[in-house]
Amino acid sequence: MDRHGTRLHTTTAPDRTAATVIATAPVPAGRTSAVWHAARPGERLCLATGTTLVLSGLAHLLVFAVDGGPWDGPVSWRKPVTFGLSFGLTLIAVTWVTSYVRIGGRPRTVLLVVFAADCVVEVAGITLQAWRHVPSHLNTSTPFDTAVAMMLAVGGGVLVVVLSAFAAAAFRHRPGGPSGMPLALRSGFAILMVALLSGAVMIARGVMLSRTGHQEAAYHSTAPLKPLHGVSLHAVLVLPALAWLLSRTAWSAAARRRVLRAAVGAYTAAVLGAGVWAALTW
Repeated sequence: MDRHGTRLHTTTAPDRTAATVIATAPVPAGRTSAVWHAARPGERLCLATGTTLVLSGLAHLLVFAVDGGPWDGPVSWRKPVTFGLSFGLTLIAVTWVTSYVRIGGRPRTVLLVVFAADCVVEVAGITLQAWRHVPSHLNTSTPFDTAVAMMLAVGGGVLVVVLSAFAAAAFRHRPGGPSGMPLALRSGFAILMVALLSGAVMIARGVMLSRTGHQEAAYHSTAPLKPLHGVSLHAVLVLPALAWLLSRTAWSAAARRRVLRAAVGAYTAAVLGAGVWAALTW
């Protein structure tokens, strides 16, 4: 009860963390620092880490412009660029969207911090090998290279566990947020599972070829699945972001639902198309 004796009603909605505040109310430029200070320490750590990884990817794009060299292949500046951008954006997106997932504050923070640490390890290992001008994944030419490749593989396993835990929570209880966000979140996490599965298949096939003496084939074996992996990886950002943008329009709820369902259908079709291309070029 409040001080006037009025009974206060409780709710089971997700905690209004800073990420939720950003997502549910317009934030004037002058209040950006206030939102940042309102964030929990774990959220600030993850958002800052994701931003740093994105900046690292952009910095290596500049390195590529200056240094040159091939863009494709197992040894190129493409890998620190794309992995820095992808891991950074994914970390920021997961930090944001999980504020809508009905999961305890402490478990969420632990999972986010583990995810952030794993993102740093993955990008750092890939970047280190790029500067050494050697392949990062599937490289067992020296004990050090083998250790890096194993570290990246284990890190991939950690990613699967953490993101699967968030996906399970999103499907176990209906997420909160504006109209359309539950559909966007669940669709995004479902498509993200395709990205994790395709990544695991790429690593498994590459390891098999490497251990049977086909090292060059191992490096190039991941090519058919890369489009599928890349497209499905960012649904967890694109679809919730669209739901958030639609919630800011003056459109009717029915119109917003139609647009969001069409977007989910289009994204699913793109993933299916990438899957067909992978099957045809396998």
